[in-house]
Amino acid sequence: MVLKKIQVALLLFLLLPFCLTAQEPFRPDSTLRNRHFIEDDQVVVMLDSLANLKIFEDTRFPNANQYQNWSTYSDNDIPVFSDSVYRERIALMNDQSPFEFVYNTEVKNFIDLYGVRKRKLTARILGLAQIYFPLFEEQLDKYNMPLELKYLAVIESALNPVANSPAGAKGLWQFMYGTGKVYGLKVSTYVDDRFDPYKSTIAACEHLTDLYDIYGSWSLALAAYNSGAGNVNKAIRRSGGIKNFWAIKKYLPKETASYVPAFIAASYVITYANEHKINPVDPGILYYEVDTVTVRNPLSFDQISEMLTIPMEEIMFLNPSYKRKVIPATPENPYKLRLRKKYIGNFINNEAALYKYRTKEGLASDAMMQMVYNTYRESELYTVKSGETVASISKKFHMTPAELKSLNGLKKNSVKPNKKILVYTNTTRGKNPDSGVTSTYIPQAVPKDTSMKPATVNPGSEPVVPKSTTPPAQPAETPVTVHVVKSGENLGIIAAKYHCTSADLMKWNNLNDQKILVGQKISVVSAGKASATTGKPEATSKTKTPATGSQRVTTYTIQQGDNLWGIAGKFDVTVSQLKTLNKLKNNSRLTPGQKIKIPK
Repeated sequence: MVLKKIQVALLLFLLLPFCLTAQEPFRPDSTLRNRHFIEDDQVVVMLDSLANLKIFEDTRFPNANQYQNWSTYSDNDIPVFSDSVYRERIALMNDQSPFEFVYNTEVKNFIDLYGVRKRKLTARILGLAQIYFPLFEEQLDKYNMPLELKYLAVIESALNPVANSPAGAKGLWQFMYGTGKVYGLKVSTYVDDRFDPYKSTIAACEHLTDLYDIYGSWSLALAAYNSGAGNVNKAIRRSGGIKNFWAIKKYLPKETASYVPAFIAASYVITYANEHKINPVDPGILYYEVDTVTVRNPLSFDQISEMLTIPMEEIMFLNPSYKRKVIPATPENPYKLRLRKKYIGNFINNEAALYKYRTKEGLASDAMMQMVYNTYRESELYTVKSGETVASISKKFHMTPAELKSLNGLKKNSVKPNKKILVYTNTTRGKNPDSGVTSTYIPQAVPKDTSMKPATVNPGSEPVVPKSTTPPAQPAETPVTVHVVKSGENLGIIAAKYHCTSADLMKWNNLNDQKILVGQKISVVSAGKASATTGKPEATSKTKTPATGSQRVTTYTIQQGDNLWGIAGKFDVTVSQLKTLNKLKNNSRLTPGQKIKIPK
């Protein structure tokens, strides 16, 4: 018995090292505790997204040989420099910029990421920079902002124009739906402005300007751009009120804490790409080779590609905001199409024929127009209620589950209560392609939870409109004009056009609130017959002033910390509306006590 116990003990002793070794792979963090681990960082995710960007797959696009000062390196050498060299170069960048460039261990880790581990993807960024940096610099200069902020898009999206984060941020500047809406970026069935390089760049400049107005620091503005002003404000309070990124860094979310170091590192590597022997991959398109044309009727990418012999990947790359490869344009609501200049002449010379061109799939122009007008829908945020699923929400908003999941990047059929998701509005619109006149009437006041069926449209004939949805009848002796709501219009804009007030329009159309939809018909009593606004407006803590011209406005007094972005969100208007109404310029600054007008 004693001998057996000794044998068992000896066997366990001999096996112990193997047991310990076998357990090691199940502790993946054990080798990472003493070093910075950033492989799962959002910055890396965006870098990796460049690997699948189709514009680089065409073998006609050769590598650009712009950087040839590499005689001291062999082909396989990857330059790595000492801390003193990095510190000296970044100090030089700091001296030439209003942005605070510093060098530390975290910055060094990201220099290693861009300059060594992911250097092939950084080469693609350098190629894409030839397309987007001139656009960024043009707008940053217009807004009187540091040109170095162009590197922010490198951190946000790796300059991938179709970048899409798991959280729902989209495009070069990674706008969430709510923030994008404040700055005039719209999302519909066919178009997502967050993917539009031009519109999103302007929105980013306005947003960053507003954030800088709050903090007076570009580093803090970048942190707030990433995680929201609320997280930065909480971090400042926890640090005792210090407005310095490095002082509040430990109180910020993990991703935001690494955001500014990544920005500094990306700025450095791109600035010193030659010294790091990173050869830009030429995407075959330069910013100055691209121009725009106006599209005035529905047009598909297939029509453009087949008739003008333009590669489909190139059209998609230059026009990422068109989600379904269809431009839902109308004579009243035209859109912009971006093409290389060498194709612009062919488009203009053949525009009429292009609209009528039948693709290989046999999609006729009139059929596509009908499809666009019957399925075009704006989007809005919806808060999920307890017990609701993807299927039930889809049914409620006349969507398919696949549409809802695609719109929100959902993978499962379940969704958590109180989660905010995007849905398409309950209305559709129809059009008679032959007449060019919108013919389907959109009901004007619809409760949020009331389902609504669109009018039945038969090709080539006038749609059947339910009697209950006709515009409110006016007395026979009162001339009435019917206005069809266009994209970007609100009651205030329409009222100004017809020299009446928003309250007049609400009264004439039996509207319970100021919410109107694109395509909706608004009855307007002709000038001279309009009655004065009746009823008292809702009580508000703001002081109401006489209307400017014919537009109803409210006066708001600027408080400490206010900015146009926050004010626009509070009153559900856009920053552009505030600027136009108050004649504010891009570099205008708000001061406490200042009074500005808010569209009512």
